[in-house]
Amino acid sequence: MMYVVETEKPFDVAVKDLEEAVKRNRFGVLHIHDLKNTLKEKGIDFPNACKILEVCNPQRATEVLTHDMTMNLALPCRISVYQERGKTKIGMVRPTALFAFSQAPTGCDPSPRRSSGKRSK
Repeated sequence: MMYVVETEKPFDVAVKDLEEAVKRNRFGVLHIHDLKNTLKEKGIDFPNACKILEVCNPQRATEVLTHDMTMNLALPCRISVYQERGKTKIGMVRPTALFAFSQAPTGCDPSPRRSSGKRSK
């Protein structure tokens, strides 16, 4: 259900590269939550960097929501870049797992299509 990969990129570079990749795949970045900074503002010293990108492909979201409005509970999709034990990781809940509960046709999966199975570090 969860998809997590480790990258050798520094945290800030991974966030920047992910944001660019999302845009190249015709998704928009609606918001970036800075979890560490938000918690710091609330007086909590959280040790790990964590940025959560809310992303959406408007055309695919419209398709999904037209067929099953309850899927608004799972949108927008969220992709996290975070540090854990000194490593930078990128993760998300697989859209196919979220949309398995949907009444939307299977062709309405809003996850990006990949041309190959290769991942860059």
